[in-house]
Amino acid sequence: MGKVYLVGAGPGDPELITVKGLKCIQQADVILYDRLINEELLSYAKPDAELIFCGKLPGFHAMQQETINHALVWHAKKGKTVVRLKGGDPFVFGRGGEEAEALAKHGIEFEIVPGITSAIAAAAYAGIPVTHRAFSSSVAFVTGHRRDGSRDEIKWESLAKGIDTISIYMGVHHLPYICGQLMKYGKAPETPAAVIEWGTTTAQRTVTGTLATIAAVVAKENIQNPSMIIIGDVVRLRANIQWFEQLLASSAAAGATS
Repeated sequence: MGKVYLVGAGPGDPELITVKGLKCIQQADVILYDRLINEELLSYAKPDAELIFCGKLPGFHAMQQETINHALVWHAKKGKTVVRLKGGDPFVFGRGGEEAEALAKHGIEFEIVPGITSAIAAAAYAGIPVTHRAFSSSVAFVTGHRRDGSRDEIKWESLAKGIDTISIYMGVHHLPYICGQLMKYGKAPETPAAVIEWGTTTAQRTVTGTLATIAAVVAKENIQNPSMIIIGDVVRLRANIQWFEQLLASSAAAGATS
């Protein structure tokens, strides 16, 4: 019997993977990897490692979740060391809990290797701390994606009235609805908001506005997924402490003059 490692690859910058996560990649016989992992990480795999793409696009799944679960069990039962390489953290909107349940059901040994989740990392690279003594003592991670036909079970009133910083994954296409629900339940329209596209990568873009205006800004700038939405007064800090996009701009300018 083999063993499965559910590994968080981090948010996009390949240097943000953990040391343990990298060691797992180097030792793996089989790696099942997602769409949003930085494929540079696969270069650390053994030459004979089997690499299996199982990422998901909106409206299209290369593999259904049940098929992924089956593949993890099947390869482990063949005595393989298996890595399930997932963007961000396996247990933060990554379906790692479902995969761990499937492995436990079949008696497969496994380990969870946490990764840096995009809500924290993308915000940090945009110069937005999700907590701050002067602005935010609470933060919530929320999914902005709903299954087709499912009813909205997000507790918008609790988020609007009880949370300082709201970090929303996969919410760009539902942004007008999200902002509308938060304002409906009492969040001030002038609350600062930011959307970070391709956070922590060289393609990162950040746009800012307010709860009342951010959807229009995102539409105008054609911001797409993968993006993180950050709502709260901490967004004001970006004006002074944004660093990554300035670093990219400085590098580009240096390259142009060299």
